[in-house]
Amino acid sequence: MKALLSVTKGGPETLELTTLPDPKPAKGELLIRVHATGVNFPDTLMIRDLYQIKPPRPFAPGGEIAGEIIELGEDVTGYTRGDRILALTGHGGFATHLTLNASMAVRIPPDMSYQDAACFIFTYGTSYYALKDRAGLKSGETLLVLGAAGGVGSAAIQLAKASGARVIAAVSSNQKAEFCRKLGADETLVYARDLDKDAQKAFSSEIKSLAGGDGVDVVYDAVGGDYSEPALRAMAWSGRFLVVGFPAGIPRIPLNLSLLKGCQIVGVFWGASVFRDPKGHAENMKELFNLYQAGKIKPQISATFPLSQGGNALEALESRSVLGKVVVTMDSV
Repeated sequence: MKALLSVTKGGPETLELTTLPDPKPAKGELLIRVHATGVNFPDTLMIRDLYQIKPPRPFAPGGEIAGEIIELGEDVTGYTRGDRILALTGHGGFATHLTLNASMAVRIPPDMSYQDAACFIFTYGTSYYALKDRAGLKSGETLLVLGAAGGVGSAAIQLAKASGARVIAAVSSNQKAEFCRKLGADETLVYARDLDKDAQKAFSSEIKSLAGGDGVDVVYDAVGGDYSEPALRAMAWSGRFLVVGFPAGIPRIPLNLSLLKGCQIVGVFWGASVFRDPKGHAENMKELFNLYQAGKIKPQISATFPLSQGGNALEALESRSVLGKVVVTMDSV
C-alpha cells in the first residue's frame, strides 16, 4: 500500500509518500481499499500538532474516506466484500488502504460516486447539525453564512435553501460570490481580507441592509476572527449565532451584544455530537442521503489531486482559495 505520512510536525511540505505492508483487519474491523479522501481544515492543523487530536507519528492525515470493503475481520457481520462505504476515520485517509472498526462504516447509496461520498459526511453532517439541531432554522428565516464558498459553507447554503430559508452568502472574492449564487444564495457580499474598525462597521451595515428588517435570524460563522463581531451586531432579536470554526482566528466577542440582541451564541461541535447522540446522527444521515438522492444537495468539488500531491491539496485549502471541496483520489497515486 501507499500512504502520504506526516513524519514530523510541520506544513504540507513535510509529508512523505511511503510504501508500507498492506494492513490486516483485526477482530471487528474492516479492510478498506480507499478510492477517495475528502480534505478538511482539521487536516491542516493536525499535521502541525495544532488540533485537539494528536495521533502518534508517523500518521497519514485525512479523516473522511470513501472506498470498498476488501476483507472482513473476525466476528464482523452485516457486511460483505465489495460493499461501498464512507467513514469518518479522524486520520489515515491519505492512503490506498486502511482498517477501521466496522461500526464506523456507513453504506453509501448506489448512485453516489466515491468522490461525492468522500466529501459528504463531514461538511453536510456539520452543517445539518448546526442548522437543524443547534439553530432550528425555519422556512422564511434569513441565514448569513460566513466563509460561504468553503466546504461547510457551501453545504450550509444548499441545506438552508432546501429548508426554505433566505441565504446571504459572505465571501472574500467576486469569484466566490458567483459560485454561491449558483448554489442558490439569494444575496452575496464580498468582505475585505483584513477588517479594521471602520471596515467592520461597514461590513455590519451591509449585512443589515441585505437582511432588511431587524437583521439576520441565524449566523453560520465558519471563519471567526474580525468577521464575527460585525455579524453578531447585524443579528435580529432572538437570533442564533452558530460558532463553527476559526480559520481567521478565535474572536473576542463582547458578551453585552448577546444581551442587547436577546440572541444565543451556540457552539457547533458536530464531532462530539456524533458520539453523544448516535441515534440523532443516524437519523440525520438518513435524511441527508434522502436529500442527496432527491437532487437537493450535492458536494461541490472544485479540484482533485492524486495521493502523491496530497500536500498540494492541503495547501489549496490553507490558502482559502478553494471553492467547495477538494478531494485526494487513489486511482492514480
